[in-house]
Amino acid sequence: MSDSLNAPEAHQPGAPHQSGAPGEHVGHHPGVSVRHTRAKGEPRFPDGPKPDPAGSHFERRIRSFQPRRSRVTAGQADALQRLWPKWGLDIDGQCVVDLAELFGNDNPVVLEIGFGMGEATGQMAAADPGTNILAVDVHTPGQGNLLNLADHNGLNNVRVGNGDAIILLREMLAPDSLDGLRVYFPDPWPKKRHHKRRLIQPEFLSLAATRLKPGGLVHCATDWEPYAEQMLEVLTAHPDFENTQADGGFSPRPEFRPLTRFEGQGLDKGHVVNDLLFRRVQR
Repeated sequence: MSDSLNAPEAHQPGAPHQSGAPGEHVGHHPGVSVRHTRAKGEPRFPDGPKPDPAGSHFERRIRSFQPRRSRVTAGQADALQRLWPKWGLDIDGQCVVDLAELFGNDNPVVLEIGFGMGEATGQMAAADPGTNILAVDVHTPGQGNLLNLADHNGLNNVRVGNGDAIILLREMLAPDSLDGLRVYFPDPWPKKRHHKRRLIQPEFLSLAATRLKPGGLVHCATDWEPYAEQMLEVLTAHPDFENTQADGGFSPRPEFRPLTRFEGQGLDKGHVVNDLLFRRVQR
């Protein structure tokens, strides 16, 4: 999952142009990294996600994510260019999103913050087609990969958001509009001086609570045990949430959260993965 969304800018052109006139297609092979020399000011993905959708509209603040600009394959680039107008959402903070219009139905909506390359998101969407997933990240290759997965597997219940999840929650989602919130393997910011960058903080939970319906589920997972302990402490202390576990501790991994390759590698190394499931209480 994402180790860089904001939880965080972590984890979004037609086929890229290498030469010739603007708009001219140059053949690529799947899995080959895209290289393209753009003219000054030319967008990387003309019909795809914007590099900084919110721009300077909002205040500067400490973020829980860092931009990561890794290479985009030809397949990911093609998906971004073709599918972004249909299934993409640039988080610019300029309007409140009508989720029913965005998904084309009134099904429950879960927000996932930080989805990495999107494999687990795709599995969850396929297993539960009656639930819409708004998956947010800032990692362009992951955005393209998830769009590709959704297209190839007919996952009409996935939409991909590009940008800062805080701006999305605060400026673009209506109160009580979400049925769930998922934060899987966010950046743990292990150094003490960086703990302030962690996503799961009281202020974030207070914001999330205003957008979650009563009974909505917050599901976090991490393989960094000190962060898991902080998550448990912060969620337990927050008046808008209650632990679904009677003993007040961590939860077993629910069946709906797939075991990811990243997670499996960690388990093989002896890492402990902790899940937390807290419910938004009626107030």
